[in-house]
Amino acid sequence: MSREGLISVLMGIYNCEDTLPAAIDSILTQTYGNWELILCDDASTDGTVAVAQRYCERYPDKIRLLQNEEHRFLAYSLNRCLEAANGEFAARMDGDDLSESTRFEKQVAFLREHPDVDLVGTAMQRFDDDGSLGAVDRREDMPDRFSLHRGVPFNHATVMMRKRALEALGGYTVLPRTERGQDIDLWARFFKAGYRGANLPDALYRVRENAAAYKRRTAHVRWITCKTKCYAYRLLSYPWYWYWKPLAELLKVLVPTRLIQWIRKQKGR
Repeated sequence: MSREGLISVLMGIYNCEDTLPAAIDSILTQTYGNWELILCDDASTDGTVAVAQRYCERYPDKIRLLQNEEHRFLAYSLNRCLEAANGEFAARMDGDDLSESTRFEKQVAFLREHPDVDLVGTAMQRFDDDGSLGAVDRREDMPDRFSLHRGVPFNHATVMMRKRALEALGGYTVLPRTERGQDIDLWARFFKAGYRGANLPDALYRVRENAAAYKRRTAHVRWITCKTKCYAYRLLSYPWYWYWKPLAELLKVLVPTRLIQWIRKQKGR
C-alpha cells in the first residue's frame, strides 16, 4: 500500500458480532482499493473479537485489530486507531453500518479536487434490521462555524478527513462528557481552528437505526451531549441567547422511543 492516497479507516467496535461482517464486507467491496482498516475493540462481551480476528487472518495486509483492556468508549478507541494509522486520509466507519461501494472513490476525488477542504462527509440512508429504508439524512453542502447552531454539520460516521488535520486537532477529546457526542466536540474545535469541510449530497452510507440504537439515547446521554454543545457554543463565541437550543433538546428524553421510530419512518416515505 502506498501512503499517498492511502485511507486509514478508523472503526471502534463494541458488541457488534452480528453486524460487523457486513460492515467490513462493505469496505472490502470498495471501488477504491488503497485503504487499511484499523479496528479497536472496546472490551466487547460477545463474539465481536472473534469475528474481527477472522478478518485479520484473511486480510493480514489490510486489516488490523487493537483491543482495549477495559470499556473506554468511542473517542478513546478512535484515538488508538488514529495512532496506528498510516494513511494520508482518515475515514470513519461504524461496526453496525454499511458503506456504499463508491463511497471512498468519490470522497478521495472530492478532496483531490478541493485542496482547500480538509474534510468531506456524505448524506446517509437510514435502515432497520429488516432492511426497510428510512429517511435520507443530508447536511449543508458547505457547513461553517455557525452550522452547529443550525444542526449537526457532518454525519460523523460518513466523514473522510485529511489525517494531518485530525492529528493537528489532537484527535478526539476523551472526557466523561464525550462518552457520547464526541463528534460535536471535534466539529467545534475543527471550525475554531479555521478548517473547512463539505458534504456530498449522495447517500453513500447506510446507518442502522434499530430499537437498540434508540435505547442508547438515555437521559444521561442527552445531558452529556447538552454539556458538549454548550462547550461548543462557548468555543465558537455564539451569543448567549442561542443556548436555549441545546437546553431544549434535553426534553427529547420525554418522547417515547416508539414515537421517535414512527416519526423516522414517516420521514423516509
